[in-house]
Amino acid sequence: MTDQPPQPPQRAERSERRPSKGERTRARILDSATELFSKSGFRAVSLRDIAAHAGLTHAGLLHHFPGKEELLVKVLNRRERTDAKLLFSVEPETRPDELLDVLVNFVVRNTRTPGLVALYVKISGEAADPEHPAHAYFVERYRVLRRLATELFAELFARSAPRLEHDPAAVAQQFLALMDGLQTQWLLEPDVVDMPASVNAFLTQLGLDPAPASGRAEP
Repeated sequence: MTDQPPQPPQRAERSERRPSKGERTRARILDSATELFSKSGFRAVSLRDIAAHAGLTHAGLLHHFPGKEELLVKVLNRRERTDAKLLFSVEPETRPDELLDVLVNFVVRNTRTPGLVALYVKISGEAADPEHPAHAYFVERYRVLRRLATELFAELFARSAPRLEHDPAAVAQQFLALMDGLQTQWLLEPDVVDMPASVNAFLTQLGLDPAPASGRAEP
């Protein structure tokens, strides 16, 4: 039986695949589209505007994204892919104070990404039009958020001592409506509107205690 020659040790950095040139270009396009859509909305921005902002030709952008509608959905999906599970997933062993952290983290994270908050506020308003390319996206987004928020509040209410008898589905809708309204006010007057404080007040009125979470919130 012949001995096999020793294999050279694998370098750790080889396991981390570097983005290809095409992936880096697509990321740059998405960054530019996010910024421009945030500032001007969907309809006022052209693919040529996005291409120029990204340092590409119009034809170069079309090589990666054949239409503005597809690009918009990619921009929205890029952040949504992980948000729902990250912010609303409930594990059996999660403590009540950790569940409250989830809600506060949702708000604190948004205060650190004003451009993306502006994008959602602006595009969601436009998407109320059934003909808007993002209409179906936002309908489904709110369905998912309502379901996940309902599950989270149901868990919070069940674990409270004494148990809280609120309707989790109704509270979930109120929470999402509160967030939407706060985001608009915060974009208008960021130095005046304190979103985390307003959410803490909402949770306190429900009989929950967000104080521990407010001190630890770290997205």
